[in-house]
Amino acid sequence: MAAALSTASDTPMLDAEVLLHAACGIDRTMVARGDNLTPTDSEIQALEAMVVRRQQGEPIAYITGHKEFWSLDLELNKATLVPRPETEILVEQVLACIPVETAVDIADLGTGSGAIALALASERPRAHIVATDISPPALAQARANARRLGLATIDFRHGDWLEPLAGMHFDVIASDPPYVGVGDPELETRHTRFEPQQALLAGKDGLAAIRQICAAASAHLKADGVLALKHGPGQQTTVQALLLAAGFDSIVCTRDYAGLPRVTTCRWP
Repeated sequence: MAAALSTASDTPMLDAEVLLHAACGIDRTMVARGDNLTPTDSEIQALEAMVVRRQQGEPIAYITGHKEFWSLDLELNKATLVPRPETEILVEQVLACIPVETAVDIADLGTGSGAIALALASERPRAHIVATDISPPALAQARANARRLGLATIDFRHGDWLEPLAGMHFDVIASDPPYVGVGDPELETRHTRFEPQQALLAGKDGLAAIRQICAAASAHLKADGVLALKHGPGQQTTVQALLLAAGFDSIVCTRDYAGLPRVTTCRWP
């Protein structure tokens, strides 16, 4: 099976193991033990269908309906992006601003599957977290994840970025917004072809959503409040300029695990 996946994946052996477990309940430990493994006909058919989907480039997370993020098992649907490893950098930077036992108000804009809000809630149980998204199917998935993970205190609201937060003020606003420009080669990669374009595209230069958030965030931040944004590599200079123009200070850009500038944090004076 790994050979069949080699043209569609950089990790064919791992993909084969994940699909085998998802379709047949068989993991590498069972194989190593020499267990008597006899998948049913329906399990074999399910596995074959999964392999075909993966050969076509569909992300493993959509095929299995699951993705681990911040040690949390998230369920996904086609309205949610697959959470990226570098998004955990955003979570780390937000957590660094919040003492463990402090009751703070946090907003997660464009929550998707709920990954950021749920990770923060799992680490800061006293925080009051509001998460927004313009996609009803994405919000439904985020709410389902919160219930399943026992983190249902998060307040999920439908709407565009800060629009559902009228009259509310936060200690931290975090967002992993769309940052891919129309025509960007990133859209031709295997996994992005299957992801919701609304959650990827942000105008011609990929900065439309970030501009909107930078311009509006200050009206919803408390004094010394933090705005944390994930952005594309190469966008950090423009993001910094937008934040400076909006009146933010203490601007810091953090690099991801590959050494690329991906997360910018700042404070409202």
